[in-house]
Amino acid sequence: MGAMGRFIPPDAPKEGVIQGGREWMETILSRFGPVRDRAQNTTTLDFEKPLVELDKRIKEVRKVAEENGVDVSQQILELEARARQLRKETYSRLTPTQRLQVARHPNRPTCLDIILNITDKFVELHGDRAGLDDPAIVCGIGTINGISFMFVGHQKGRNTKENIRRNFGMPQPNGYRKAMRFMRQADKFGLPIITLVDTPGAYAGRKAEELGQGEAIAFNLREMFGLRVPIISVVIGEGGSGGALAIGCANKNLIMENSVYYVASPEACAAILWKTRASAGLATEALRITASDLVKVGVMDVVIPEPLGGAHADPVSAFPMIKAQVLETYAQYEHMSGAEIRLDRYAKFRKLGMFREFIVKGGDWKTATAERNAATGVLTKAGTWAASQAEAHYIEQLVEADEKWERTLADASEWTNKPVQPPGLSRSGIMELAVSSVEARRRKQEAASGGGYRSTATLNA
Repeated sequence: MGAMGRFIPPDAPKEGVIQGGREWMETILSRFGPVRDRAQNTTTLDFEKPLVELDKRIKEVRKVAEENGVDVSQQILELEARARQLRKETYSRLTPTQRLQVARHPNRPTCLDIILNITDKFVELHGDRAGLDDPAIVCGIGTINGISFMFVGHQKGRNTKENIRRNFGMPQPNGYRKAMRFMRQADKFGLPIITLVDTPGAYAGRKAEELGQGEAIAFNLREMFGLRVPIISVVIGEGGSGGALAIGCANKNLIMENSVYYVASPEACAAILWKTRASAGLATEALRITASDLVKVGVMDVVIPEPLGGAHADPVSAFPMIKAQVLETYAQYEHMSGAEIRLDRYAKFRKLGMFREFIVKGGDWKTATAERNAATGVLTKAGTWAASQAEAHYIEQLVEADEKWERTLADASEWTNKPVQPPGLSRSGIMELAVSSVEARRRKQEAASGGGYRSTATLNA
C-alpha cells in the first residue's frame, strides 16, 4: 500500500527511478523472452550425449571468458565448428533404431506446432456430429500465403497430463469420423487437404473396438479415394499401421527426414516373429521404416529435410522447410480437375506392390532378367512371345487348362455343388450388351428432343 492508502502493483516503477512507459513495459516483457539455454529436463538420446556435452563445455568456456575479460573468441569458433561437424557426422549415419528414437522424441514438433507456425491464420474445428470430439485428432481451416487448406492431424502431448488427454496420439473411432467429416466439408467447398501423421497406431482398447474402430478406418480408406480435392500427407513423427493410413490416402505422401512409417511397431513385430521384444532392433532394420527406404520402394514420394540435429533440436528452422515443400507439392495439383485428382490418387496406390523381380532357381533374378532381355524368343501357337521354348510350352498349358475349365462349366449337366461364376466384363457378350443399351438410350433421347414419337420396338430395331 502507498502512503495515501493506494494499492501499488509490484511491477510499478519504484520512487526515485525515472522510467518512461516504453522502458517499463520492456522491463516487464523481458521476463518472458525466449529460452537461451537448453533446459535441464530436455530429453537427450544416448547418441546425442557427446554433442550435448560439447555444447555444455563451449558455454562454460564462454562464461569464464566473459567473467575474466579474456578474449577466447577464436577458440570458441573452433569448438563450435567442431561441434557442427560432429553433429553432421552423427546424424548422417544414424541407424534405423536411432531414427526411430528421433521420430519418437518428446520434444519433436507436434501437429499444432507445425500448423500454427506455417499458417497465416488458423481456426480449429471440433466434433464428429455424433456428440463426440476426440482430442487425439486436430482439424481446422488455415491459410498459407492466402490459400485456404483443411488441416487434419494426430496430436500428441508434451507431458504426461497432455498425453493422457490426447491419448498419446492414438485416435478413437470418433476421431476418424471427425476427420472424415471435415474432409467431406473440404471436398464440398473445394479446399485442399493437408494431413499431418504422427501416431503409434489407432487405439486398440476394448471400448474402441466396441465402437467400431476397424469400420471407422475402413470407411475413411474408401471415402478418401473419392474426394475431388488434392490430399497432401506429411509424416511428421511416426506413422503406425491403419491409424496412420486412415488419414494418409493422399495424392502425395511426404515424410520428414527422421520420421518413420510402418505396418506394425518394431516391438510388436519382434514379439510376433521372435517371441521377444528384445529383438526390436532387428525388426526395425528388417521392416525398412526409414524415410530413405520408403521413398526407394515408392511408399513415400518426397523426403523433407530437417535442420542439423533434427527437428526437435531446431524446430524454428524446420517449419519453413515443411511449408515450402507443401506449397511446392500443392502447385502440381492446383489446376487439375476433380476427376484428374482422383485418378492420380488411384494410380499412386495401384502401382504399389508391383515388382520386376520374379522367382528363379538359385534366386539370381538379375541374371535371369538379363538373359531374358537378350533372348530372341519364340512364339506360341496363338502368337504370344516367350523367352524360350519351355516357357512357350508352359503358357500353352496354362491356356489349355483355362479353356478346359470353361468347357467343363458350360457342358456339365449335374453338379454336387455347382460353381456360380458372377458376370463380369471379361465374359463374352457383356460389353456388346452394354454398348447396345447405351446406344438405344441415346437414340431415345434424340427422338424425345426432336419432338417425334417412336415406339420401343422401333428404337430397339
